[in-house]
Amino acid sequence: MTFDLILRGGRVIDPSQKIDGIRDVAFAGGKVAAVGKDLKPDAGTEIRDVSGYIVTPGLIDLHTHVYWGGTSLGIDAEEFCRTSGVTTAIDTGSAGPGNWMGFRKHVIEKSQVRILAYLHVSHAGIYGFDKKVMVGESREIDMLNPADCARVADENRDLIVGIKVRVGRNSSGTNGEAALDMALQVANEVGMPLMAHIDHPPPSYEHVIGRLRPGDVLTHAFRPFPNAPCTAQGAVKPEVIAARKKGVIFDIGHGKGSFSFKTTRAMLAGGFEPDVISSDVHTLCIEGPAFDQVTTLSKFLCMGMPLDRVIAASTVNAAMALKRPELGTLKPGSVGDATILTIKDGKFDYVDVVGEHLIGDKKIVSEGTVIGGKWWHPKRSNKFRKLATA
Repeated sequence: MTFDLILRGGRVIDPSQKIDGIRDVAFAGGKVAAVGKDLKPDAGTEIRDVSGYIVTPGLIDLHTHVYWGGTSLGIDAEEFCRTSGVTTAIDTGSAGPGNWMGFRKHVIEKSQVRILAYLHVSHAGIYGFDKKVMVGESREIDMLNPADCARVADENRDLIVGIKVRVGRNSSGTNGEAALDMALQVANEVGMPLMAHIDHPPPSYEHVIGRLRPGDVLTHAFRPFPNAPCTAQGAVKPEVIAARKKGVIFDIGHGKGSFSFKTTRAMLAGGFEPDVISSDVHTLCIEGPAFDQVTTLSKFLCMGMPLDRVIAASTVNAAMALKRPELGTLKPGSVGDATILTIKDGKFDYVDVVGEHLIGDKKIVSEGTVIGGKWWHPKRSNKFRKLATA
């Protein structure tokens, strides 16, 4: 096989294959071609020296808002991914059936970064999320459109991975669970997973996870009180443990208001790590407290979660939640995405959504990415030496 690109001599961490060691990673035809030692290049093979760096499968951010220009909370996916090491951004409900085609045509199809999406059961998605206008889309019962949501999801299975709904006092107001009822009906109709947002009660955290099915995702899983997953004494709630046993997937979805160090300390002490770590990046949190995906990952590393499991929570675990096993791995034949990282030592100030600061001793930094088997370096640097080919 002729290789198009070889990443030479990095520390490869691929939890999907239980690999953690010095390896080369080769790409051909847009896919991963081989992982091994001293892979032989061909004439014309591009070689990048990544020795001293960490190479992982392309990072997946399971919760983003990247309908740039179409909604007020949307950020630019390519700019975000260049600095955050993300090769697959999952938009979670920015668009609904009424504005999906604009998202697809004007953003997703033009993006160099892979964008997949959960389609919102609300006709216009999350349309009122801004600094001056804050309208929970699930409060407006007339705006929920399950029939068209099912049709659009079914017609766009190449890009739509599930159904999104937001419930809670801020999102659904006095309508309570009406939007959840509709979203579950749509998800059952099209045979897709559901991602449920939960904010302030009602409904309660326990009630929402009790209604989710195996393979459904609860995002904002480590949110602060009220609707935290742990008791005031720090115990993991029994309903949370039962939901995991049932197969519900717990995703961080940091965002502007949905992640606290206090909750995370209690959950980790109780042996309950998140299945997936995501940033929930949007216009109101990209300058803090979430910032980006690698900052979110860094918080968990600094709180004692082992590096391999932090990486798994943004690669293979996210891919399994998406039911896209070709992502999140460096197995030969998989999608040709990789992320190059370093871990800096020092003192780093991290903040959660309630204003608590944590001084961490490590920081995960994105240094570059490979997308579709091609080198896709950050705008800020191109430090990796391009070696002469054989």
